[in-house]
Amino acid sequence: MQTAVIYARYSSENQTEQSIDGQLRVCKEYAQRNDILILDTYIDRAMTGTNDNRPDFQRMIKDSSRKEWNYILVYKLDRFSRDKYATAIHKRTLKNNGVKVLSAMENIPDTPEGIILESLLEGMNQYYSAELAQKISRGMKETRLKGNYQGGGIPYGYKIDGRKLVIDESRAEIVRFMYSQFAKGVFVKDIISELTAKGILYKNKRFATNTVYNILKNEKYSGIYKHGEEVIDNMYPQIIDNELFEKVRKIVNANKYGKRSIKVVYLLRNKLKCGYCGRPISAETGTARNGEVIRYYKCLGRKKDRNGCNKAIIRKDELELIIVNNIVQELSKQTTLEKIVFGLMQIQNSQTQVNAILNMLIKEKQHTETAIDNMLTAIESGVITTSTTKRLKELESRQEELERQILIERSKTVIKLTERDIKEYYEQALKLEPQMLINYLIKEIVLFDDKIEIHFNSPIKVSPDDDENRGFIFYSDIVKLNGIKVMLEMII
Repeated sequence: MQTAVIYARYSSENQTEQSIDGQLRVCKEYAQRNDILILDTYIDRAMTGTNDNRPDFQRMIKDSSRKEWNYILVYKLDRFSRDKYATAIHKRTLKNNGVKVLSAMENIPDTPEGIILESLLEGMNQYYSAELAQKISRGMKETRLKGNYQGGGIPYGYKIDGRKLVIDESRAEIVRFMYSQFAKGVFVKDIISELTAKGILYKNKRFATNTVYNILKNEKYSGIYKHGEEVIDNMYPQIIDNELFEKVRKIVNANKYGKRSIKVVYLLRNKLKCGYCGRPISAETGTARNGEVIRYYKCLGRKKDRNGCNKAIIRKDELELIIVNNIVQELSKQTTLEKIVFGLMQIQNSQTQVNAILNMLIKEKQHTETAIDNMLTAIESGVITTSTTKRLKELESRQEELERQILIERSKTVIKLTERDIKEYYEQALKLEPQMLINYLIKEIVLFDDKIEIHFNSPIKVSPDDDENRGFIFYSDIVKLNGIKVMLEMII
């Protein structure tokens, strides 16, 4: 029996789950008519077909490399893609993986003429998509030039009147109050407190800090709306004059609130533990007298518990540089690489040899086949009743379901990576994504003031009697941290 997966997609938020249900129903009916077993479904909701940036689509293309199924079944070819160039690239990948795309609604024969027809349909799909996008873009531009409202969220202080935005005076006064107070140096939290005291709320709640900052940064209040390189000055009536808006913009841009919104990655977060009290060591931020932002790691025992722990704080950049450099140095050694690859191969081999679910399914399938044979023998002997016929259908249905589940489970036990694959991936990751390797390979880092222990997650199963591997120190050295000498040990 041939096997397939179904791919379904709809483009717009205006379409609903019913669109997906309809595609799945038609595809399943097609599969039933053509004796094709459906193994899985991939669905992208509210995703355009003009590009391939679709999560389930990309997952499906990647999964095709497992060579578990013969076809991808779609309602129509435009569900697969409306970009004929992307379609050609992905179909070549699928062809190399032994997979063909089938359309349930478009009768495309497997002949030279069918190839031409399929190419024509793909070209028409792309043309339709490009023409529709052009019409929409042209219509939206005309709407903007006329100063008409285009839809979407209406900023606080405006309301819709027909197709035009007009000032909502009661709310516009609140916007002006925010701008004038902020320009005088009043903090946002104090502006919110004053509004709350006057009973002025936002959606029946106290104004949120982010809401006020978004209002203070919104250029539309100055009467300007930008769309790409277009500047539209006739859509949003001006609520804040240019001078006040520019003054507030400069303050907002220089405000610490904006600086604190910058995302800082702490490479060793959730990996550090205090060697003295055993509490986690967390990320901290402080400000020096000169205004410089200082980032460091600090023991929670010292910070919160006040348990008497005196573990010194450590500058973030200094600790991370030492840890990352030494880990990468150790992981780059050939002996370390061989040990990790060997361990990963062991794990992969053990997973392929032990699959309790697969064994259980195979055993049940054998019992089911025996039951079907017995039932057929009884029928051939003349024992035909409503019960026997019903039972036979149930057994055959269960047999088909078991075959599907066995195919899925067997796909999980196929060795997908060779030793060379693992080595190449590891070496690339070491160059490009050392943070990823730290997350996967480092169990914890224990910090003392005079010693650092880096404990690895060993990919090797070590028996209690294995003295050669258990507690093996990869690397030992002396480094400087906080200006003092520190012993550095890497342990597996």
